[in-house]
Amino acid sequence: MLTARQARGRYLILLGLRWLPVGMLIPVLVLLMLERGLTLSQIGLAGAIQGLVVLALELPTGGLSDSLGRRPVMLAGGVLAAVSLGLMFVADSFAVFVLVFAVEGIYRALDSGPLQSWYVDAVLAHDPEADLTGGLSAGATVAGLAIAAGSLAAGGLVALDPLPGVEALALPVLAALVIQLGGTVAIAGLATEPRAGRGWAAVAASVRQVPAVIGGGLRLLRGTRVLVALIAVELCWGFGMVTFETLMPVRLAEVAGGPDVAGAVMGPAAAAAWAASAAGAAVIPLVARRLGVAPTAAGLRVLQGGFVVGMALLAGPVGLVTAYLATYAVHGASAPMHHTLLHRQVTKAHRTTVLSMNSMAMQAAGAAGLVALTALADGVSVSVSILVGAAVLAVAAPLYLPAWRADRNRVRSGKTSGAVAIRDG
Repeated sequence: MLTARQARGRYLILLGLRWLPVGMLIPVLVLLMLERGLTLSQIGLAGAIQGLVVLALELPTGGLSDSLGRRPVMLAGGVLAAVSLGLMFVADSFAVFVLVFAVEGIYRALDSGPLQSWYVDAVLAHDPEADLTGGLSAGATVAGLAIAAGSLAAGGLVALDPLPGVEALALPVLAALVIQLGGTVAIAGLATEPRAGRGWAAVAASVRQVPAVIGGGLRLLRGTRVLVALIAVELCWGFGMVTFETLMPVRLAEVAGGPDVAGAVMGPAAAAAWAASAAGAAVIPLVARRLGVAPTAAGLRVLQGGFVVGMALLAGPVGLVTAYLATYAVHGASAPMHHTLLHRQVTKAHRTTVLSMNSMAMQAAGAAGLVALTALADGVSVSVSILVGAAVLAVAAPLYLPAWRADRNRVRSGKTSGAVAIRDG
């Protein structure tokens, strides 16, 4: 069995390898799709396919992780991520990009939760009342730094354009594919876990357990007001994220003088944004220790909405990029707070299933946001679309109240901040 320190080290390595390819795509993907002939509305529709696929598969894949094990699910996801990137590199039409996002959706469903669950399981195996905030914040910091490094590398590849036979905007996709393959090999070597059975018989038995695991997770959700409210937060968050994940390059092209300038600026800007995200994740435990996790999370939702308003209204690339950086600093700080509150409501038996429910909400809302906000951007303006997303982000703040009350009750009863028992209601 791994020690808590060993598990944390491996978790951070695997997180870095998981998010580095994502960082390479963030500055260029929308611009690449525009360059290959898609309209903004088509980009929104293609991206929405990913959310719909994740919505359909989140619970089965989460249940599979809880019954079969974290490692095999992560390995399957890594292989599909590589397939998606390979298709993305050659995609030249709306139909092929739809296929890209469909495969990406299967990967995201497999990927949403098992690595974090693997780490939390290892920590709580040593100390069932361990404080998870520090490790999850460190993970968010590493993820932010990895995305920043990937974004910076993507900007450099686009600027240098070292392969004449390949579009400059496609070079980061090729680099992301190579890194993704390396990350999948790393999962095989580092994400060790004890399993009671091996072989196809054990796999079949685990698959048969999936409906029961999903049912237990749904009963848990139905019987716990805190979880219902946290999933509702994720709905607002997923819808609003479209503003800074998808519409930012388009808004930058408006204020900076065109897509070519935006493509050159987005690499360093995205790198700086994710560095700010990492900084936010590193600092936020200090704030949470003073204010509490739930009130900190609620305040961050309001702050993020305000900074997204700045993205819509500030004129010129300097003001836009400044608001973008502030948005991501809050984004990085928010994730460990939200996930800490989720983990307090579950134990190992349903951990990935609940994380999958959370991700399912985000993907479904993200798909709706992509369709609605890109259509609004095409039909009215990008700025108006961003303002609508900002309002949805901020309105989620009161949904942390049930978790806030649960925290105060836990303190009064003398419990620590580790995972609590499952309440099936």
